[in-house]
Amino acid sequence: MTTVTGTPAPAAVPAERRASSWAAVFALARFEARRLLLRIPVLIAFAVYIGWTVWRTRTSWDGFPALQDADRATQNGPLLVGLAVLLCANHAVLRSRRHRTEAYLTVLVTRPWRRTVAHLLSVVPVALLAAVCVGGQFTWEALKPGAVGHGSPGELLVGPLSVLLLGAFGVLLARLLTSPLAAPLLIVFLLVFAVFTTGFDDGSRARWLVPAVGENSVATLPSDLLGRPAAWHALYLAGLALTAALVAVLLSGGVRLRTVQAGVAGAVALTLVGAVGQSRDVPAETAEARTRVSVAPEKEQECAERDGTTYCAFPEWEPRTGDWAEVVADVRALAGDPARGRPLVVRQRIEARYGLSSDSALAPSARPGEVTVGTSWGGNRVPEFAAAVAGVLVTGREEAMGTVCDGRMVTVMWLALADRPDPMSDLRRVRLDDSVSGSAIVVSQTEPLNMTAAHTELVRELLRRPRAGTAEKVRAHWAELTAPKVTTDRVARLLGLDTPQEEDECL
Repeated sequence: MTTVTGTPAPAAVPAERRASSWAAVFALARFEARRLLLRIPVLIAFAVYIGWTVWRTRTSWDGFPALQDADRATQNGPLLVGLAVLLCANHAVLRSRRHRTEAYLTVLVTRPWRRTVAHLLSVVPVALLAAVCVGGQFTWEALKPGAVGHGSPGELLVGPLSVLLLGAFGVLLARLLTSPLAAPLLIVFLLVFAVFTTGFDDGSRARWLVPAVGENSVATLPSDLLGRPAAWHALYLAGLALTAALVAVLLSGGVRLRTVQAGVAGAVALTLVGAVGQSRDVPAETAEARTRVSVAPEKEQECAERDGTTYCAFPEWEPRTGDWAEVVADVRALAGDPARGRPLVVRQRIEARYGLSSDSALAPSARPGEVTVGTSWGGNRVPEFAAAVAGVLVTGREEAMGTVCDGRMVTVMWLALADRPDPMSDLRRVRLDDSVSGSAIVVSQTEPLNMTAAHTELVRELLRRPRAGTAEKVRAHWAELTAPKVTTDRVARLLGLDTPQEEDECL
């Protein structure tokens, strides 16, 4: 009779023991998460992040945010928290080596790979807290009365995912290198890499390798024309964080080696899918839509008439037409006949063909009575728009304003600023050099306007005088004040001012 001998099969691990092992993992994760949240670098990072967010959000976009821009503004703050988490998570994993207690941990139910899992799980509460901060910042912007547009979930996920990614890298680094200097050196490398990638232009695919990808532009576009691969980028960050976490577990000697290896392969595949997706060009339909709204915005807009003025806006900006109407009404009230009753069309215009990388001025409209308004509002944009309305009331069309360098500029600027709450401050804000003396360029959504030093002197004096008296003179002499080539000296006499002493030469 033949006896078959062999290696005895390993005893099955009782279910109770497996359950107790995972209970120990979660208990350790709670302990490490509490320690991580109370570490000084993390507390300082959150304090700076929250303080900066509150200080900036109070006055951001002058109270008129576009939510498709506000979502991107939530991405940089969590990076500071992520760097602190990277440092502290790495420090926590190396604690047993620093205190030379590694040998004592071998008698515990939590194996090394389980302890690594616990450290990885400890990063999750910090990321959730960052997500709460991101949500609070975006909600604050969304609840402002002047908010328009729509945010992107993909953009909002970047901040919390960055914290997860950097925390996972901190744990991974501890499993690769036991030196306490490794984490600080990695942080320095990441900062240098981030600075280097900011040198790439907006069309570079390499810039999407970093967690937060900003734009070198202040242009605001409709939310469906941004062309940013936000969802793909969020997938890329999630895959990268998962890859770092699973590799850290694998290096810790995971008992189910093949399972972890399969997980690493899946996470790498997820990362590559996100990387490929975010590196694609702008979809053809988005490029076509950008061209349509740039060349023929009237085909994409809805118009409404109010008090003799027609307001045409892109759908997301329709709630803002009331703010435009207030400015138009103020300027009309100061104008003389027949300009006071002249039909106007306030049309929103943008240059979207180059995406968010375009900051160029728009060509002035050649249509009689049409006034251009942009996608930004509040702050300097309000007196700029008032000057555009006044210019069309005086000259009849926008394209004529760029060539005006006579006394009509005095009438235009007084009409634009006289009814403003703080006209002298607005005069400073609409001028390129932020001055209230000398010659200057007046900023505009289209071609800039020119003010000579004499124009500035007269406008400054008019704004100091009672508005009602000046308004009577403007209405009484409207035809002569708005006549082409009227001299600045003649405007001064008509308005009861002394002859200007400053030079009357355009820039």
